[in-house]
Amino acid sequence: MSTATVLQFMQKTAEDESLRQQLESLLGVGDGNISSESELDVEESAALKGERAPVVTEFAASHGYEFSVDELISVVEAFQKHQAGELSDQAFASLLGMPVAGGGAAASSPLSRFASYMSKTYLGIDLTARK
Repeated sequence: MSTATVLQFMQKTAEDESLRQQLESLLGVGDGNISSESELDVEESAALKGERAPVVTEFAASHGYEFSVDELISVVEAFQKHQAGELSDQAFASLLGMPVAGGGAAASSPLSRFASYMSKTYLGIDLTARK
């Protein structure tokens, strides 16, 4: 599953104004910033999970972010469930393929470092401090 790629694309919408404006136009709702669960509003979530999902995945692919419609929908649903309190931080991290606890060699992998960065920066979750 390429949840890391979906998350990278979502993060890029906070950093790249042109990308954000294009995404806003594609979705037809929101401001195009889907970088975190607090930035992803209800209308954007509905569009990303609905008929706009294939268009968004094609758009993301044209910018170097390859992932499936199902992967996009899984990440958006995880954001919604976590924001609603239906998923614990640990379950949320696990669902997105992020390391949950401990460390060892896995903690030094690029994906683990990226997951930790994303969790701290955009979700306020410090995965390294959890037991």
